[in-house]
Amino acid sequence: MKPLRGIVPPLVTPLRDRDRLDLAGLERLVEHVLSGGVHGIFLLGTTGEAPGLSHRLRHELVRRACRLVRGRVPVLVGVTDTSFVESVALGRRAAESGADALVLSAPYYFPAGQVELAEYVEHIVSEFPLPAFLYNMPSHTKIAFEPGTVRRLMDQPRVVGMKDSSGDLGYFRKVARLLSRRPDWALFMGPETLIPQAVRAGAHGAVPGGANLIPRLFVELLVAARKGKAGPLQERVLRLQETVFAVGRHRSSYLKGLKCALSLLGICDDFMAEPFARFLPPERERVRRRLAELGLLNPRSGGRRGRRPS
Repeated sequence: MKPLRGIVPPLVTPLRDRDRLDLAGLERLVEHVLSGGVHGIFLLGTTGEAPGLSHRLRHELVRRACRLVRGRVPVLVGVTDTSFVESVALGRRAAESGADALVLSAPYYFPAGQVELAEYVEHIVSEFPLPAFLYNMPSHTKIAFEPGTVRRLMDQPRVVGMKDSSGDLGYFRKVARLLSRRPDWALFMGPETLIPQAVRAGAHGAVPGGANLIPRLFVELLVAARKGKAGPLQERVLRLQETVFAVGRHRSSYLKGLKCALSLLGICDDFMAEPFARFLPPERERVRRRLAELGLLNPRSGGRRGRRPS
C-alpha cells in the first residue's frame, strides 16, 4: 500500500448485544465518517473495544466493514491478541475480506522485554499476509515500543508505520527523528488533543476517536495544523473532550460518552462490550445537553439536527 497519510478514525464497534453487531448502525457509521473526508478506517482498536469482542464477532465486523467501505479508503485492522495464532488468523481473515493493513500492539498480560518484543514482531509479521503498523499503547499493554526497538523494527519492510497512543510528546519526537530511515513510513498520533504538536514533530496524521463523531473537524484540524493555524479548531476539540467525553466518573467515560453521543445523533446503538455498560438516563441526559451546547443536537426536541455533524 502507499504510505498512509491523514485522519484515520478508530471506528467504534456498533453492538446490539453481547455478541451481535448493530448492522444498520455500522453502515451509517461508515458512511458518516467517509462523508467527513477521512483518509482511512481503523477497525478493532481500543475505541473499537476489540479485547472485549469474541473472535467470531471480530471476523464478522472486518468482513462487513470492508464490504461497506468498498475500497474507498484503506482499511486497517487491529489484530492484537494474547495468542500469536489468533492474531495471525485474524490477519488472514482481514486480508481475505479486502483489508489493506494490520495493526499490532505489544501482546498484553506477559511482561515481555524489549528484545522479546522485537523478536515477537519479527516472527509475527513474517506470518502476516498484509503490511503492519505498530501500535504503542503502554497504558493498556504495560509495555512500550522503546525507540531502540522501533529503530530495529524499521528494518522489517513489512512494518510500515506506527500509531503512538502513549501521550508522551518527548517519546513521539524521538520516534519522529527516526523517520529519515524509512521515507515510506507513516507515523500517527493517537490522543486527539496532541494533534498540532504531533504535526510539528513530524506526524503524518492522527487516529482520533472523536472523528467517529465529527470527522470533518479532525480533517480540517490536520490541514490547519500543517499550516500552523490550528488554534480555533483545536479549541473545539478541547471543548469536545471537556464536555461530551468527560461525563461519568470512570476512565471508561471517553468511550461511553462517544457511543452515547453517536446514539443520540441516530448513528448507531450505544451498547457496550462488557465489562462496561452504556450510560444510565442521568448521564445520557448530560451528554444530550452538551451536544446541544456544541450545536450538534436540537436543544428543544433532543433529536439530531437535519444533517449529522461532519
